[in-house]
Amino acid sequence: MASEATVLTVDGPHGPREVRISSPSRVLWPELGITKLDLARYLVDVGEAFVRANGDRPVSLQRFPENVDGEDFFSKNPPRGTPDYVRSVTVTYPSARSHPQLVIDEPAAAVWAAQMNTIVFHPWPSRAEDPDNPDQLRIDLDPQPGTGFDEAIPAALALREVLAEAGLTAFVKTSGNRGLHVFAPIEPVREFLDVRHAVIGAARELERRMPDRVTTAWWKEERGQRVFVDFNQANRDRTIAGAYSPRALPHASVSCPITWDELESVDPRSFTILTVPERLRTVGDPWAGFSDEPGSIDTLFSWWERDLENGLGELPFPPDYPKMPGEPPRVQPSRAKKTPAD
Repeated sequence: MASEATVLTVDGPHGPREVRISSPSRVLWPELGITKLDLARYLVDVGEAFVRANGDRPVSLQRFPENVDGEDFFSKNPPRGTPDYVRSVTVTYPSARSHPQLVIDEPAAAVWAAQMNTIVFHPWPSRAEDPDNPDQLRIDLDPQPGTGFDEAIPAALALREVLAEAGLTAFVKTSGNRGLHVFAPIEPVREFLDVRHAVIGAARELERRMPDRVTTAWWKEERGQRVFVDFNQANRDRTIAGAYSPRALPHASVSCPITWDELESVDPRSFTILTVPERLRTVGDPWAGFSDEPGSIDTLFSWWERDLENGLGELPFPPDYPKMPGEPPRVQPSRAKKTPAD
């Protein structure tokens, strides 16, 4: 007996494609009853804006075989049966190992990914043709316990000013949870480590201006009730949910681009796969011109170099990274060995 299935016709730059959706009535968000077919139709509705933001980039797919309350895994390599219109590109990981990674170039590819149980899309900050040199500077403003979205707002506004002083145009989107993502288009002429250092330069400048409200402390025990400026999202093979990507949260939220004028009045919980298509139709895409005027990270990098000269060194890398030059010990401060008293 044939299994339940439906076929969606998805328009794109190469004409319409038919994408088969198996188990379309399977509920992915139990609290709201949102199904796999609802997700696929969402990606059809936002397809143009979704591809503009996430296309032509290596992408990791966060897949949920059952629903958002169940287990998940990350898929980077093209799985068996990948359609011929979904390409891949070889990228190099921090381990120096190289492997092909999926690239989404048209809405049908995103819908196919939904058919493969993808809910969250994690694009790289670099283009498929030049994966080693990011063309996006990304900063994740992550509220810590005792803080929330309201505390992230002034941090984002101040960060916008910092980036503007460095010659960069900032764009903002909700994370889909409690935080904010601040991006800036940059010229793809420097590799990941340079971009990481530019991000640290911006983060430290923001921390100097708002010491009681933001922190660059990598260890959670040192952050307090402040917004963490997550510099490690700038590393190679470190990604955050892309613009218009759904999130695996009970209310089916979306990481949604917003204007700076909206920032102080929006409710991030209002952006869901049920509401964002209508927002795009009526408000438009605040990130439509994102890539029009890329800037240089030279000024931010000079701030990093200035801080080095003043005794501020490298910050810790994620635990799965090889040991990096100049990096401090990856030991939680409370667990570090104490020097015996003389």
